[in-house]
Amino acid sequence: MLAGLSGCGLVAHGQNAEGVRLYQQGSFPQAIERFQKAIASDPQNADGYYNLAATYHLIGRQTQNEQDLKQAEDLYNQCLDRDKDNNHRECYRGLAVLLSDEGRTDEAFRLLEGWANKKPSAAAPKVELARLSEEYGKYKNAEEYLQEALTADPRNARAWAALGRLRERSGDPNQALANYQRSLWNNRFQPGVAARVASLQSDLNPAPLTTSSGTRMVNGNPAGARR
Repeated sequence: MLAGLSGCGLVAHGQNAEGVRLYQQGSFPQAIERFQKAIASDPQNADGYYNLAATYHLIGRQTQNEQDLKQAEDLYNQCLDRDKDNNHRECYRGLAVLLSDEGRTDEAFRLLEGWANKKPSAAAPKVELARLSEEYGKYKNAEEYLQEALTADPRNARAWAALGRLRERSGDPNQALANYQRSLWNNRFQPGVAARVASLQSDLNPAPLTTSSGTRMVNGNPAGARR
């Protein structure tokens, strides 16, 4: 996801937005040109550096070009240098993903832990630490980070969705459904989460069978019915 809808300068804002449009069309060289112009127009705007980093990152992953990936890493760091309030979640996430993909797992964790230390009352760093922990099979750590995130922000939709995924993975569909629904309650624009809710509801409450004569049958063991 690119950060095209924010920017300090009006010119840079327009160039970032145009770059995002070109990126979405797959016109990467033209998108790079627009993001470079956005940086030139407003050198302290972190969004331009992030957008340019994300574009090089994608190209580097597609082509396995080490130079593009190195360029992306440098630009992510320049983005964070200009992120004075430490609020650029996308940039932290992008750099952590890049480091992780390159096998530099310890660096990825240190990056996010450093962010969490800078923003101890923020949920976003904890959600990203949970995501990274989950990817490496550290499910207990992931759950602890998510609980901390929800203590900081009880309405954080991403944390509720991630917790639902962990519950589902552990074999607790009822709790997973409740977590997913809580996530949607806080942000209904999550088609993936909505799909999981629909699937779990279907699994937990299957429709009764109907015979050809229209008789409704029970899904279950008749011997277990109450007498």
